[in-house]
Amino acid sequence: MDISVVIPLYNEAESLPELYEWIARVTSANGFSYEVIFVDDGSSDGSWDIISSLAEKHSEVKGIRFGRNYGKSPALQYGFEKATGDVVITMDADLQDSPDEIPGLYRMIVEDGFHLVSGWKKKRHDPFSKTFPTRLFNATVRLFSGIELHDFNCGLKAYRCQVVKNIEIYNEMHRLIPYMAKNAGFERIGEKVVRHRARKYGSTKFGFNRFVNGYLDLFTLWFLSKFGKKPMHFFGLAGSLMFFIGFIAVLITGGTKLYCLWKGYPAPLVTSSPYFYISLSCMIIGSQLFLSGFIGELISRSSSDRNRYLVVGEI
Repeated sequence: MDISVVIPLYNEAESLPELYEWIARVTSANGFSYEVIFVDDGSSDGSWDIISSLAEKHSEVKGIRFGRNYGKSPALQYGFEKATGDVVITMDADLQDSPDEIPGLYRMIVEDGFHLVSGWKKKRHDPFSKTFPTRLFNATVRLFSGIELHDFNCGLKAYRCQVVKNIEIYNEMHRLIPYMAKNAGFERIGEKVVRHRARKYGSTKFGFNRFVNGYLDLFTLWFLSKFGKKPMHFFGLAGSLMFFIGFIAVLITGGTKLYCLWKGYPAPLVTSSPYFYISLSCMIIGSQLFLSGFIGELISRSSSDRNRYLVVGEI
């Protein structure tokens, strides 16, 4: 099969028939074999009934229904698991992503050899309160990931099938899929300017808290990519540094006491020196950090995915 179109959705019943007909028209006109996988993320507006009706009429339609609203990342992950196409394309269900972009995305994967192609909504039909935080977030992700994309959060993306089968999307990591793909070994990441349409039906699911969560997820992913398999390199180094600072403070405190005794000066109480509390705190914190790194190493060594590698050839 040429293309799997994965569409996560939540309360988008009005747009689904029009969206499917548009996808079917574009793919048929280009001679693609395809499937459309709708992932209903706990909708309450009758979206599942629409999906069921489409599946009865069209063999290309597949539907997955969650018992409650889990979020976009779990919906994408489950859709990726079920996808069978050589190229997997994701898009939102609100008709703001144009299916007319499918042939261009497909060619960039198949002919140009990209592992992943992300859409760039260069001209957006969104208010400033939404576009400004998005630009700030994208700039931060570019800095951390080293991937030169303008719009990491664009729902319209194309993937080589091997990519979606080798990454795991959880929490709200769907905003960082290009970064996850790069960490998995898929570094040929491209970008395509796509048309952004104004919302036709329903209401936006946008919330400002997603940007707070996005930064937390970005730090988590950065930390895991750097130290996920070697936590001792982070916690052990930080713990050793803290312990060394504490040890120096002990030497200063003890040395001051001995010097005063040697010279016959009134020797101050050890507990009256601020270095005593610095040394005590640093040595305790340093020991805890070192033990955290040690425990992290034990956990990472027993992890089921500790030896997962991307293999691209074997003789």
